[in-house]
Amino acid sequence: MNEAIRNLKPKALWNKFADLNAVPRPSKKEERVIAFMKDFGKSLGLETMEDEVGNVIIRKPATRGMEDRKVVVLQSHLDMVHQKNNDTDFNFDTQGIEMYVDGDWVRAKGTTLGADNGLGVATIMAILESNEIEHPAIEALFTIDEETGMTGAKGLKGGLLKGDILLNLDTEEDDEIGVGCAGGVDVTATGMYSEMDAPKNAIAYTIKVKGLNGGHSGMDIIKGLGNANKLMNRLLFVTKDFMQLAKLEGGSLRNAIPRESVAHVVVSSEEKFLAAFEKMKRDILLEYKSLESKLSITAEKSNETFNKVMTDKDQENFLNAMNAAHNGVYRMSPDIEALVETSNNISKVTVDKGNIKIENLTRSSVESSKEVLANALTSTFELAGYEVKLAGDYPGWAPNMDSAILKVLDGLYQKMNGKKANVAACHAGLECGILGQNYPKMDMISFGPTIKGAHSPDERASISSAQKYWEFVLEILKNIPKK
Repeated sequence: MNEAIRNLKPKALWNKFADLNAVPRPSKKEERVIAFMKDFGKSLGLETMEDEVGNVIIRKPATRGMEDRKVVVLQSHLDMVHQKNNDTDFNFDTQGIEMYVDGDWVRAKGTTLGADNGLGVATIMAILESNEIEHPAIEALFTIDEETGMTGAKGLKGGLLKGDILLNLDTEEDDEIGVGCAGGVDVTATGMYSEMDAPKNAIAYTIKVKGLNGGHSGMDIIKGLGNANKLMNRLLFVTKDFMQLAKLEGGSLRNAIPRESVAHVVVSSEEKFLAAFEKMKRDILLEYKSLESKLSITAEKSNETFNKVMTDKDQENFLNAMNAAHNGVYRMSPDIEALVETSNNISKVTVDKGNIKIENLTRSSVESSKEVLANALTSTFELAGYEVKLAGDYPGWAPNMDSAILKVLDGLYQKMNGKKANVAACHAGLECGILGQNYPKMDMISFGPTIKGAHSPDERASISSAQKYWEFVLEILKNIPKK
């Protein structure tokens, strides 16, 4: 299956992507891909090192005639988001990604593809391996754990890199040059609830919300897609007088819009429960018919036995808190057209055996606005009696419209494509803002090939875009300014 990928053009890029995707590399479990990357650098006879947090740095001297150019840091992250469809049998800890060609797209079989940021990693590998590509001195920086905390970028110490310019290869539209991004913070609420005996003669039901698009909680939040956790709460809220909640699990990763949620309830008044459920189901399907064509909402009798359920008081408390917690776009940027400034993704909700956990990822390009929304969420959950912790805070990347490397990329893009690039900030989290804290004088820019559906099993990479992007990379390396 992956052999078809190796025959795509440019072969150098796609072959390295296939090599990389054979290595399991979920976030926080990057040991194998770190070893893979170190072996790769050493096999080329290049200076290769791993820093104390797991980032890999490989240095390659300039090609002949390019010694007088500024040193370039080529940067991408090694980890990938691990999401799969419910009916897909796949173990991200042990298996390589199974890819196939679908017209102009490369896709994975029922899982995320890892093009985010694997195509960036593969690009750098192909450049390091080549004896023909012209380039200045290169420091290849492969960071870890970008997707679940950016701990690699946070842990990179100042002074390790000597580069003057950083090219981040993690933008997902080939006509975009990234000059800024949002920061983020994890907001986690935890609490306990009292249990009571399930009513005698109650009927167990399983409620499922599935088939949602999901996607990147930064780039796709503006689309207004369905959030399985919020939709499930609407169903539970309208049926709360006729059922008791026994167990709930929705979503999986903070940076992915949740696609599925499953709740187990016991029903005391079946007719009234189903009437309220069906009405809300119709309302939701009508609201989302143009956005979520595969959305499925079901309530089916269950053979499972639940002896304990949440008390009425704690159930009302939980459902009210989930109702009040903000999800989606909070504020649009007043300065950059169509840019989300601040948002929140209620990413994962777990209710089981007396414990509640609600995980959120709050993003903003404005630190004060990020703080306002994080405080609002904290207040909501604390009013419900839950404990709230903020963690993984990372800064945004402020645009520098006077950047010298921006002028190089902007001019080259227009020359090669006959039109101007879209110079923009994005609502996703890039590592540039964090790296800039220890390397404030480094001139940074971000770009990449077109990737759609990142952070979901619908992730796909454009083949024609990869060719366009590859040629752009080669021209950029030829045109790096002199020291």
